[in-house]
Amino acid sequence: MPENVIAYSTFWFDSGCGESYISAAKNEPIDAVLKRVHTASIYFLMNEKTAIELVEICHRLATQGFVTATDGNVSARLTDGGFLTTRTGVNKGMVTLNDLVEVDGNGKPRDPKLSPSTEFGMHLFIYHKRPDVAAVVHAHPIHATGFAAAGLALDRCIFPEVIVGLGAIPLASYATPSTPEVAESISPFVKTANAILLANHGVVTYGPDLWDAYFKMEKVEHAAHIEFVARLLGGQRPLTSDQLEKLRTISPESYGKDFTDKPQCRTEERSEERIPADDDILNLVRQMIRKSS
Repeated sequence: MPENVIAYSTFWFDSGCGESYISAAKNEPIDAVLKRVHTASIYFLMNEKTAIELVEICHRLATQGFVTATDGNVSARLTDGGFLTTRTGVNKGMVTLNDLVEVDGNGKPRDPKLSPSTEFGMHLFIYHKRPDVAAVVHAHPIHATGFAAAGLALDRCIFPEVIVGLGAIPLASYATPSTPEVAESISPFVKTANAILLANHGVVTYGPDLWDAYFKMEKVEHAAHIEFVARLLGGQRPLTSDQLEKLRTISPESYGKDFTDKPQCRTEERSEERIPADDDILNLVRQMIRKSS
């Protein structure tokens, strides 16, 4: 074999943010391989922060119990107009830099040997509709997904921090996962909302960077958990219109945010939802016991 060609199909190198590799054709000239390694190293260094943060956020999703098995997916914009996302079929608690897939602006993998998450179409739709968005997180946190499965939006004016930070969290109609139906289902909300419940599916959040998108996922799940507990204790008590207006008045100075452009939540006066009484809940439990016996 000539000395100036390479005999291996995979070439490992230190990308600057961990060990990575490129595919090399058998008998490809060494100079060509080294040139590609140099280009890849520079590119990885430019996007080092994004790649490391994406891996850390995947691990947090798993640690928090927001995903199990191979559920969930995370992505971020890259400096060249492409995107970095998790590959399909990987446990988020075990994600490494080598589990990240680069795709172009149309969602096509730059390395045909790697497959991005099957839900990346939803991410791409959000990026195209929201140029201000640089990161998307999709997960299945228990309480928020429970509301989504029950057909309930988190749209009551209950928590001032959620009202100011996210506004109402709408519920998108059911769509078959990993199909264009998902993008269609979130279309009515994507331009104004930054967090959406996906009926019988999960939650998607997005923002100007990875940490912002992830923290929104935490906030959605925390709000859903508290509202779930409040319902068990007799029902949540939404803010009144006067209380909401007072919050709107002090928000720019106190929080540095004006939430008038966010999805509007429902106040106590606008709500017509009946809160079940204790007797209703006890009767329901008795019925369930009878059916199971």
